[in-house]
Amino acid sequence: MIELLTAKPVLIGLHLGFAILGIDAFLWLLGEIIANAGSVRRRMIAASVGIIGFLGSWIFGGYYYIQFYGTLVKPVIKAGSAPWAHAVAMEAKEHIFLFLIPIAVTLFFLAKLDATRLESLGFKRPTAILAGTAAGIGLLLGAMGFIISAAARWGVL
Repeated sequence: MIELLTAKPVLIGLHLGFAILGIDAFLWLLGEIIANAGSVRRRMIAASVGIIGFLGSWIFGGYYYIQFYGTLVKPVIKAGSAPWAHAVAMEAKEHIFLFLIPIAVTLFFLAKLDATRLESLGFKRPTAILAGTAAGIGLLLGAMGFIISAAARWGVL
């Protein structure tokens, strides 16, 4: 079983799957905030699923990066027709992803506030913006991952 989970395509799939889970969860949280939903429980579930999604993506993506990217993929990209994919997309991705977990944890704690309290503290709009930002960063990182993967495929052709 461990051998299957550490296979390159499986790691990429798990990395992407968990990222999508995190993005969707924070879009759900955004909807809950905008709708002024009274259920703290639903917001907590959405924020928890978001953290789990982004943490899972970090773990599987990090393992892939350490085991495969530096030794197998990066040289192919740098020698291929789009070396900028590493220089721009991967270098940016390596730094931007660091923001996701702190943002997700912040949203988790903000999700604990009921809709009335969120509104009275003036946190509703900033929390909605932060939830949208979490999902947006996740989507941006996904686009960068697509560019990197495409560059690796082009480098092999």
